[in-house]
Amino acid sequence: MNAGLLVDLPQLSEAGAEGIGLFRTELQFMIASTMPKGEEQEAFYRNVIKQAAGRPVTFRTLDIGSDKVVPYFQAIKEENPALGWRAIRLALDRPGLLRTQMRALLKAAGGTELKIMIPMVTEVQELRAVRVLLQKEVQHLSKFGHLLPRKLQFGAMLEVPSLLWQLDELMAETDFVSVGSNDLFQFAMAVDRGNARVSDRFDILERPFLRILRDIVRAGQRNNTPVTLCGEMAGKPLSAMALLGLGFRSISMSPAAIGPVKAMLLGLDASALERMMTDALDEKAPKVPMRELLKRFAEEHNIPL
Repeated sequence: MNAGLLVDLPQLSEAGAEGIGLFRTELQFMIASTMPKGEEQEAFYRNVIKQAAGRPVTFRTLDIGSDKVVPYFQAIKEENPALGWRAIRLALDRPGLLRTQMRALLKAAGGTELKIMIPMVTEVQELRAVRVLLQKEVQHLSKFGHLLPRKLQFGAMLEVPSLLWQLDELMAETDFVSVGSNDLFQFAMAVDRGNARVSDRFDILERPFLRILRDIVRAGQRNNTPVTLCGEMAGKPLSAMALLGLGFRSISMSPAAIGPVKAMLLGLDASALERMMTDALDEKAPKVPMRELLKRFAEEHNIPL
């Protein structure tokens, strides 16, 4: 499931989720009146890991900027903040902020597994720069005798279309990749999801975007790199079904969406769906919209949506 605050954690067991695929660390910063100190961040992350009770938690590093306003952080006015100084772009310009967070995460996860995910990556070289900073923190903590995570996984959010032409490089540089479907669709289709005039103009289940997602899954398969997806697309039974047909085997959503998506999954023959979608996506002159084909498949196979 997706989470970001301690109040979300009890829903992990209630929803029957296998873990937290996206933990939005910026929410702790957004509700604070002052910048959380390293010790406060460490205590917070330690509490999250404890409450997860052995289930995996993927911590996304700070994604502030754009619509995520932090009152005590001096922001600059931008014409289009969604495409501006945010997430990893901001963090690489303020390495002290990023290193403090990574140090807190490493200390909090001492003796357990830690998954760190970098948001809004545009070029693979950004990941290399972050990895250097992360390694410095690992070395620093090791030098002073701190208990380190027994396993550290380093991943990236795939939200920016430029990464579609760096897929093999991206997979080689990471332990896992998570598709941020909200932003990737917005950027790929040049649609402002906050603009009512255009937000519903293009269908997330049409062939162009599904082909993009299929390319990402295939890149993960040929590089043996796990690919997951988090975003609104994962939380609706019909679009979640489409993701499974594309080859996704791990998706993350809001707690309330898990029950309906699980009900769909239990009635699904994924291999039959995959064959249908492969044929439909490879059609040269398609006549039936993908959404309609997916609905027909669900009806014919008695899949609850």
